[in-house]
Amino acid sequence: MLNGTKTIQNNPLVKQLPSVTVFTNKKFEVVYASDKFVRDFGFDSQLVFGKPINELFTTLSDNWENTLYNCLSNSSEHLNVTYSLKSEADAKWYKWSCTAWLNDINETMGLIIHFNDITEEKLKGEKVAKLQSLLDATCEISKIGVWEYDFMSDTLIGCDVIREIYGVSKDYKFSFDSAISQYKDGHSRNTIAMHVHDTLMNGKTWNEKLQFKTIKGKEIWVQVAGMPTYIDGKIVGLKGTLQNIEEQIRREAKTKENELLMRTLIDNLPLNVFIKDTESRKILVNKSECEYMGVENPDQLLGKNDFDLFDKDVAQISRAEDLHVMETLIPMLGRETTSRTKDGKMVTFLTSKIPLKSNNGKAQGLVGISMDITDLKQKEQELRDLINVTSQQNKKLVNFAHIVSHNLRSHTANFSMLLDFLAHEKNENEKVKITEMLTQASDNLLETLENLNEVVAINTNINLKKKPVRLNQRIASVKHNLKPFFTSNEARIINTISDDVKINVIPSYIDSILMNFFTNAIKYKHPDRSPIIRLETKHEEGYTILSISDNGLGIDLNKYGEKLFGMYKTFHDHSDSRGIGLYITKNQIEAMNGKVTVASEVGVGTTFKIYFNEQN
Repeated sequence: MLNGTKTIQNNPLVKQLPSVTVFTNKKFEVVYASDKFVRDFGFDSQLVFGKPINELFTTLSDNWENTLYNCLSNSSEHLNVTYSLKSEADAKWYKWSCTAWLNDINETMGLIIHFNDITEEKLKGEKVAKLQSLLDATCEISKIGVWEYDFMSDTLIGCDVIREIYGVSKDYKFSFDSAISQYKDGHSRNTIAMHVHDTLMNGKTWNEKLQFKTIKGKEIWVQVAGMPTYIDGKIVGLKGTLQNIEEQIRREAKTKENELLMRTLIDNLPLNVFIKDTESRKILVNKSECEYMGVENPDQLLGKNDFDLFDKDVAQISRAEDLHVMETLIPMLGRETTSRTKDGKMVTFLTSKIPLKSNNGKAQGLVGISMDITDLKQKEQELRDLINVTSQQNKKLVNFAHIVSHNLRSHTANFSMLLDFLAHEKNENEKVKITEMLTQASDNLLETLENLNEVVAINTNINLKKKPVRLNQRIASVKHNLKPFFTSNEARIINTISDDVKINVIPSYIDSILMNFFTNAIKYKHPDRSPIIRLETKHEEGYTILSISDNGLGIDLNKYGEKLFGMYKTFHDHSDSRGIGLYITKNQIEAMNGKVTVASEVGVGTTFKIYFNEQN
């Protein structure tokens, strides 16, 4: 074979080589090639021979030609790593071993190139490099350093984060003994030394928060963890992590301080404070809530819901409130609620429930604040009762004053009328009769004064007592007292009330009531007819109802209905109208726990219905 000539006849010995081998001439054209070379690279055996290397391998590195020329001029071995792309796409990496091809007289004929497949090794190297890059990035992002100690060689290595924690430069040489001495003397140093010994001797892992001193002497808190390193099942060293947690410790200390302050605050509030989860289980309670529930330790309430602590009906109401607050995210503020504990104790609270929102905007529970207002409610009721009693007493005193004015005025009118009759009467017999009537009127006046005195006596006692009286007897008494007034106005009463009808009343009040209704019926009579007063009673739902109807002028209720029972309100043009009678009457009726209604038609008449309470 001539130097540098191209041939397509393969050498049988080269052809059978078990390695991927090729012989080239000085132009780097293929002269001989092993079958394995042709198969592994997927070449066509008819097209390989005589082809330059760079035409067979299109992905050679830029300096391939210089490298191969150097191999031609130097018989020593040259190495070059490159790769080719297989026809089915995946990248393959090969290590080329190049040596000069010499003839019998040591003349260079070309190159002998052996191809070693290093794809798996290359991929492993890349994977290791990626893992190392990922580890470096993880350490940098998390600020968690990694370290390793080789027990046999007594060497300690650490990443850049470790160096940053120590406060040393990148060329600093770590020493295991000095690393141990960086931990604060006392508990921290003793703890790390004990863990290292246990790991080397017994293979234990550990994770501790310890105090550490940097090279510059600054004390910080670190989280240090370690575990054993094995080779063939034998412990040969340690590896672990180190993290600066000074800021975390400070935040935790601040958080604990804030928690203590908050706990002190809520435990000393005169309010029941609790937090519930979405299932209405209590996850926080304060001292007042524990006292209300009758427990000494919050653990006795935590994890329990209202069904565990209250009767079912009370618990259902509370659960419904909780769900509404958590579903709508609308706080329930200042609602008055009543709770009953398992022992039957009834307590009134002013309760607020506020949704506790998570980062996604949904409720993860609620905060509850309750103020026990049981005593306040009791005092409020006592005050209300006192106000009612005072109001009633005040009304009675006012009524009494008006009764005095109104009733004495009626008697005065009666005296005036009789005296006028007496002054103008010439007949001696009639004068005797008028004198007798004056005597009777005087007696009636005295009786009225006695009744008023009785009212005074009753009004000095807040617990007014009603008495059962026969209604017809009181009607007859009032009618007799008003006889001159009835006679002069030609008035008459049609009474259908049974004699056995009794009512529970204050006697002086019933007389005043009847006198007012009777005098009004006559005073506001229709000019075209004599006044007629109709009386009847019936029983209805705990009341004895007295109806007093007249055929007088009537009242325009659409116009005066709301003012009818007002003080000093008048509805007719009578000169002697004072507007006090109905006001007094209504207050007297209500003071006896009764009520009064009216129906009227202008020009036809009026009907008053007085409801006398039979129960109290």
